[in-house]
Amino acid sequence: MRILLANKFYYRRGGDCIYTMNLEKLLKAKGHEVAVYAMQYPENEQSEWSRYWPANMTGLRAVVRPFGVRQVVRGFSRLIDDFRPDVVHLNNIHSQLSPVIAEIAHSKGVRVVWTLHDSKLVCPCYTCSRKIGGKLTWCTECFTDKTAVIRHRCMHGSLPGSVVGYLEARKWTRERLERCTDVFLPPSQFMKDTCVAGGYTAEKFSVLCNFIDVAKIPPFEDMPKGDYCVYLGRVNEVKGVPTLCKAAARLGKRLIVIGGGEMLPQLKQEYAGCADIEFLGQMNWDDFMPIVRKARFMVLPAEWSENNPLTVIESQSLGTPVLGARIGGIPELIEEGVSGMTFTSGDVDDLAAKISAMWNYSFDYRAIALNAVERYSSEAYYDKLMRYYRGEE
Repeated sequence: MRILLANKFYYRRGGDCIYTMNLEKLLKAKGHEVAVYAMQYPENEQSEWSRYWPANMTGLRAVVRPFGVRQVVRGFSRLIDDFRPDVVHLNNIHSQLSPVIAEIAHSKGVRVVWTLHDSKLVCPCYTCSRKIGGKLTWCTECFTDKTAVIRHRCMHGSLPGSVVGYLEARKWTRERLERCTDVFLPPSQFMKDTCVAGGYTAEKFSVLCNFIDVAKIPPFEDMPKGDYCVYLGRVNEVKGVPTLCKAAARLGKRLIVIGGGEMLPQLKQEYAGCADIEFLGQMNWDDFMPIVRKARFMVLPAEWSENNPLTVIESQSLGTPVLGARIGGIPELIEEGVSGMTFTSGDVDDLAAKISAMWNYSFDYRAIALNAVERYSSEAYYDKLMRYYRGEE
């Protein structure tokens, strides 16, 4: 089968990018021909398909690109004609690439499958959340009134950006996107429910949880867990890292923070005198894997509605339980008292209490690892995905 994968970026920037690149590797290993469509970007990995990609979105491009510009239309059409895919598998494409590529593929008779990494289909600012009284709060106003994105300046507080977000939502309507997409594949029931609540047709959606390349997971070994917990991900406000640091400092429990982000310098300075919190910055898999593997548990303190976070899947596959915020799709991945625990998102008191509970709880680490590897294996995922590619489900 010939499969064309599309995603904004082609480097390991976030969950959507990691998923796309892992899927490319999996499909090639299964003997399929795979092409990639992304945006030119300095950090991108090398690709034989980059000659088809549009330029980096800077300046005026940031205003016009979300609506489907000539450079995208020409480049993607040429790639479709040259590669002749059986399936176009979309990922995170809004703004930098735009859903015009879904329409192009559909118009050429190519099956379109779309994995949803966020709630952009129903929320112009991707997150279904906005700050109310200084607190990030779940918001569904745009489900019925897209002007809310302008009224609340949801696009990073910018009025011009919010106007662009509004116009983008007005152009790429539910009817238009459903017409050119054969099946949407949200990785969580939460994301499906969110899109359906926003007006989409339930029958167009099938939940397909993310996968992990089990080949990179070392065989489980019984080993003493370290005297620390770990956070893995972007270091910013919506990920709940400030709340986590407050809880850890209060308890005097050792916390290792792995990841980069806009709040990293601020938090490093704020907790410079706290011996219990260590910031390691951005790390690759080979470097952070042993740290996560030996941690007592991983904490995911999200304060916005995470979809299907890969960090939970990775941690559990290594035999490390997860303490996750009770928000978005996170609770779907955690069996309470078996593979981890959950706490009230944004509540530093509940988080501190659950950190203490996790610290003293006896988990079956071997069972966590074996169950996760079976549940999230690339083999199981591949079998299900191929049925969607072939239109059998």
